[in-house]
Amino acid sequence: MPRTHHRKQETLPEKDDGCRLDKWLWAARFFKTRSLAAAAVEGGKVRIDGDRAKNAREMKPGLRVTIKNKDMQIEVEVLALSNVRRGAPEAALLYRETDESQRLRQQAQETGADQFAERDRGLGRPTKRQMRDIQRFTGRD
Repeated sequence: MPRTHHRKQETLPEKDDGCRLDKWLWAARFFKTRSLAAAAVEGGKVRIDGDRAKNAREMKPGLRVTIKNKDMQIEVEVLALSNVRRGAPEAALLYRETDESQRLRQQAQETGADQFAERDRGLGRPTKRQMRDIQRFTGRD
């Protein structure tokens, strides 16, 4: 009797199927793990149409999702739903970044605003003297 291999068939959800916010963020590759996505939602780092959301929020195409990370802030429009994490090219089909978000990210990259307080690793905290110089330079006396 020949052996048959049974593999679990993973497919994208049908139009009727629902998709939780934390699963969608993970599937769209904004976060490495679903638990990191859930923690970001709980911490208020993810907003849907300007309002705070919960992990179990039902996602629908057309929603605007704003995601704040330590490195970036991005606003996207949901185009499709998925509960399955796939490769980056397929994940990019789940959303479209807004023009305003692209412009702001480009502007931050050009001005170096995203690297404002960056320090070389291992240097530790600034000394008292360095803090006074920083405060004087930034105008926060």
